[in-house]
Amino acid sequence: MSERPRVRRDSMASWLREIYSCIWVFSQMLFTAAAGSESHVRPNIVLILADDLGWNDVGYHNPNMKTPNIDRLAAQGVKLNQSYTQSICTPTRSALMTGRYPFKTGMQHGVLLATDNACLPTQHRLLSEDLRQQGYSTHLVGKWHLGFCKWACTPTYRGFDSFFGYYSGALDYYSKTYESEFSGHPFLDLRDDIHPAWTSSRDISYSTHMFTDRAIDVINQHNTSTPLFLYLSLQNPHFPLQVPEKYTDMYPDVANEGRRTYCGMVSALDEGVGNVTAALKERGMMDNTLILFLSDNGPDMRFHGNSFPLRGAKFSVWEGGHRSVSFLHGVGLQKTGITYDGLVHVVDWRPTLMAAATGGGGMPEADIDGINLWENIRTGSPSPRTEFVYNLDDVQSDFLNAGTAAIRCGDYKLILGYAGSYNDWYKPQNTTEDEPLRVESYITGDHPEQLYNLRDDPIELRNIALKKPVVVAKMKLKINQYRKTMVPAQRRQCSILAEPSLHSGVWSPGWC
Repeated sequence: MSERPRVRRDSMASWLREIYSCIWVFSQMLFTAAAGSESHVRPNIVLILADDLGWNDVGYHNPNMKTPNIDRLAAQGVKLNQSYTQSICTPTRSALMTGRYPFKTGMQHGVLLATDNACLPTQHRLLSEDLRQQGYSTHLVGKWHLGFCKWACTPTYRGFDSFFGYYSGALDYYSKTYESEFSGHPFLDLRDDIHPAWTSSRDISYSTHMFTDRAIDVINQHNTSTPLFLYLSLQNPHFPLQVPEKYTDMYPDVANEGRRTYCGMVSALDEGVGNVTAALKERGMMDNTLILFLSDNGPDMRFHGNSFPLRGAKFSVWEGGHRSVSFLHGVGLQKTGITYDGLVHVVDWRPTLMAAATGGGGMPEADIDGINLWENIRTGSPSPRTEFVYNLDDVQSDFLNAGTAAIRCGDYKLILGYAGSYNDWYKPQNTTEDEPLRVESYITGDHPEQLYNLRDDPIELRNIALKKPVVVAKMKLKINQYRKTMVPAQRRQCSILAEPSLHSGVWSPGWC
């Protein structure tokens, strides 16, 4: 009978020590991960969205503009040099809240009118709902513009603890009214949560002052034991052209009255940004606050905004319609005082802000279009985003249409067919009278094909489609692949049931 091999005691002891060591290391890793998760300090998040602000309409792009508060925050934070939105209001706001391209939600065509029987589909979860689930106190002040024909469409039913603002796309800055498409009469469009804000509407103060005052109230009343999400969706500088005279007086060298008023509206916006950040400092909240500032789209050429030297404007797929003034400022940013050249699209903000809020936990659904760019932006490392869709629109339109199809892949941008209403390069009309704007007529189909190298030609001067047929073919293939995922644009109908005279003289939900 063979003898059993013997195991030396010192070898056994060594082996056991290795096992115990591995167990200890593994347990420490688990403890560290758990501790890191628990120790993540959830920052306050303040999202400031300007309305129709042009690329050339802030001081750090144009020294003629007086925006010291915006300039200072941008200089102290991270300027986002290639931050893109949609080219009109409703599609951008839907993409911002859902992290999905508008052509994935049916929101790709046009803006919602106050009488439309539609809204951002309620099956899509929003950033506000994500953050509230993570323990955030969530507040919206200002413009909604994602539909309100039924209560389920409105902010306090979509993740916001409080709402003070307006449902429609525009507002008289003093009377807080919006004109009915049916009767032509102006009616109140101002809500305090679900209630008409009659008392506030009688205050004829400038709406930007009113909204920033409410934002300051939210900050002052906030229980700092919980994190704050404040979405300040300001009206400026969207039409109508209205601003107190002291702001237009800041631009005595601007001879054109419309442009001078617009510039004053931008400076009023800047003052509001400064007042909100001052309130954060006074409450001792600024050191744990992340501020995201951006514009929802490019400027409206009918009302003197400007994106020069970029081509085009609002209502187009040119850079002037989509490339947004944008920056991040505050807690969590490791590399500041820089300009970040990585690609960022508005769909990215939902997962990116969630990562900043939670340290990586509680992320949105995996099937959204947005990419989490938090680590990239805060450290200044390259963006993983290499392509995005400007727009895909399946509805024919002959007025203020925002383009049919366009995509960016790396440095290349391909436009198929109609590029939008405004095609030119527009300088600020500071010393000239109003000039007639050439509006492009709508055309159907995917021709002409236009290809631009945005690294070499950021102002889209040279169409190189004929020189790069292989590039065009590859990018057309990508567009057609995206088209297979497109949800048909909403079939919206204006309804007389929305007429405010049927609802005590207030724009109200509950009729669709």
